[in-house]
Amino acid sequence: MAPTLAVSFNDSSDITDFVLNKGNGVKGLSDMGLESLPKQYIQPLEERMCGTKIMSHESIPIIDMSKWDDPKVAEAICEAAEKWGFFQIINHGVPIEVLENVKEATHQFFRLPAEEKRKYLKEFSPSNNVRFGTSFSPEAEKALEWKDYLSLFYVSEDEASAMWPAVCKDQVLEYMKRSEIVIRKLLDVLMKNLNVTEIDETKESLLMGSKRTNLNYYPICPNPELTVGVGRHSDVSTLTFLLQDDIGGLYVRGNNDSWIHVPPVSGSIVINVGDALQIMSNGRYKSIEHRVIANGNSNRISVPIFINPRPSDKISPFPEVLASGEKAVYKEVLYSDYVKHFFRKAHDGKKTIDLAKI
Repeated sequence: MAPTLAVSFNDSSDITDFVLNKGNGVKGLSDMGLESLPKQYIQPLEERMCGTKIMSHESIPIIDMSKWDDPKVAEAICEAAEKWGFFQIINHGVPIEVLENVKEATHQFFRLPAEEKRKYLKEFSPSNNVRFGTSFSPEAEKALEWKDYLSLFYVSEDEASAMWPAVCKDQVLEYMKRSEIVIRKLLDVLMKNLNVTEIDETKESLLMGSKRTNLNYYPICPNPELTVGVGRHSDVSTLTFLLQDDIGGLYVRGNNDSWIHVPPVSGSIVINVGDALQIMSNGRYKSIEHRVIANGNSNRISVPIFINPRPSDKISPFPEVLASGEKAVYKEVLYSDYVKHFFRKAHDGKKTIDLAKI
């Protein structure tokens, strides 16, 4: 019989130590077969999904990319980025095998013993660019999120080969390499719509100067209605390129304080606009709040690639966007300051972008 919470832990600091410091993560708690949610994970009522208005008849656009050169495809991409900030793409050219391999590699990493995963905790990791963790920002959060992750900041193929965990590095690198072609095409389309006719070296750095891939693991939760997988937030990226499994649980904010489920579609990738692109487009493209619910029946994984400016880049609305006399809504911000501001606090919806508002 699985041990219960009372048998295993004397107080809440024991749980914190087990999850955060010993490398067990929430997967360790879930694997013990807990019957009730530890109090650190109980979210305030306003952050829980129960009682929230869910628009079951609404869905974000699904765009077939098989005819890249068709003007209707470009039109659909730009319209989705302006209206929804989220869309799914199918027939995108990234081989299904590559997607399946990176999903399996994610499971393989989280199946590793705690002492192996612990090597990648902030205080032990061989590189600042490789980080195993749990929740979002535990030191800043009043209630923790029911998620573990491995974060991989890409510097070079050599660095990744030397420092990333052997169990997943090849699969993640292949996923990133195959995805880059699609990402460049998407950015090309989105830029042309802003009258940015050429993505020169400076623009390329601003749009996709750095990349980070996360392997996210949401284990089975004893009281999913009391907590969250990921709290309400918008991404700080230019674009996020998300692979999700077939479990579901990602919700995006719709109109009138409602939420819309992003159903898993076989072979699809979810694309969303991040805050950096909202700023650079002067608000034309929308970075939308989203969240992930916890699940009482299934383990869920997702693998987002965050396409970002470089930390040293200063971001502001593109001159081409303001050329017609449009007034700037956002001021110039150093991207590293923006990201630090995001990670310094718990998830809090769209508040991060206030830092850049004029």
